[in-house]
Amino acid sequence: MPRSKSQWPRRSAADLIAQKALYIGDGYRAKNSEMGSEGLPFARAGNINGGFLFDDADLLDQDNVPKAGEKVSRPDDIVFTSKGTVGRFAFVRAQTPRFVYSPQLCFWRVLDLSVVEPRFLFYWMQSAEFLDQVQSVKGLTDMADYVSLSDQRRMLLTAPPLPVQRRIASILSAYDDLIENNARRIKILEEMAQMLYREWFVNFRFPGHEKVRMVESELGPIPEGWTAKCVTDAVNVNPSTKVPKEGTKPFVPMGSLSDGSMLITSVEEREGNSGSKFKNGDTLFARITPCLENGKTGFIQFLSSDDAVAFGSTEFIVLRSKTVCPEYVYLMARSNEFRDNAIKSMSGATGRQRVQEACFGRFFLAEPDGTTLARFREAVTPMFRLIHSLSTKNANLRTTRDLLLPKLISGEIPVEASDETAAELAEQTA
Repeated sequence: MPRSKSQWPRRSAADLIAQKALYIGDGYRAKNSEMGSEGLPFARAGNINGGFLFDDADLLDQDNVPKAGEKVSRPDDIVFTSKGTVGRFAFVRAQTPRFVYSPQLCFWRVLDLSVVEPRFLFYWMQSAEFLDQVQSVKGLTDMADYVSLSDQRRMLLTAPPLPVQRRIASILSAYDDLIENNARRIKILEEMAQMLYREWFVNFRFPGHEKVRMVESELGPIPEGWTAKCVTDAVNVNPSTKVPKEGTKPFVPMGSLSDGSMLITSVEEREGNSGSKFKNGDTLFARITPCLENGKTGFIQFLSSDDAVAFGSTEFIVLRSKTVCPEYVYLMARSNEFRDNAIKSMSGATGRQRVQEACFGRFFLAEPDGTTLARFREAVTPMFRLIHSLSTKNANLRTTRDLLLPKLISGEIPVEASDETAAELAEQTA
């Protein structure tokens, strides 16, 4: 039988630092003049949330990177947001692009692998033992939440023997590896669908296009047999949908929409029916700044049936296919041209500007002939469905991992069967 948590020794971070087994550091205080158009991402809290999102990150000029010294990421670093938005974590993998830590971030870096397993430390920092210590110190200043380096270095951690640390890390990382693999597949599928939309309906390089004559239209030259239409002739904008007031039903807040994919996460259950109303196959398009500029757009396919209804934020514009297909509508709403047209129409007080629905009557699309549209839907519908399936799997994996994590870290459940657990998990979610 494994030793219980009460039998595992407790170590202070300070002792591990003195032993040269651990290093805890904060970010580099860069000057604006040190930024550039080429260099390493300068990571802030907004770039960290379970992983790394560097698409919109500022860059520390390559010539200034040496000034950051130890504050440049290394594989196996554990990243912790310690200012303002406290309590986000990420693990630096071998394939993670190098980046520079900003002052909003701290990092825990294992220096002696014979004492601490980095992935175990990453999971321990998400356990109650670490989070309770964070909670006790983060609000001690009059300013925003903050956990100082001194606070972190005083923290205590329960450290099982190294083989147990590795077993625990192996079990939990099996879940995270599957989640990351599924996330990569989702990203590829979304990019493939967007590429097909652009090739077929913007560049007009659809199968057999070489044999089709181009004719003039309001959009310019389009394939013969296609029709140039304004959006409102092809798409219902905020269609009438009845949602009963009584009982609970799915509710989608603005925060559930992704900036870069169709996924809708963290759906709530609420009573009432005030807000936007939608069904499977509808596209949700953010109408307010900065959500619109950030790209918040979602595709509804989580409801139990095509007759089921849901509601959400009043700041959604609901787009429903009229003469094209749902997938076409979503991919069009993701396009830069469609978004730019909406952004140009925005009016209202600074910081609270909203899209004017009249703009959709001024945006034209090329509606293909029925055969081409059917072929397109046949190609992209399986992609949309697989994205939803992979997203559902990831939600289940996260739930199971989050249930296991505290039990493994505390020693409540044994770890001898970690290899079998990982194998079973891989088989079930393949």
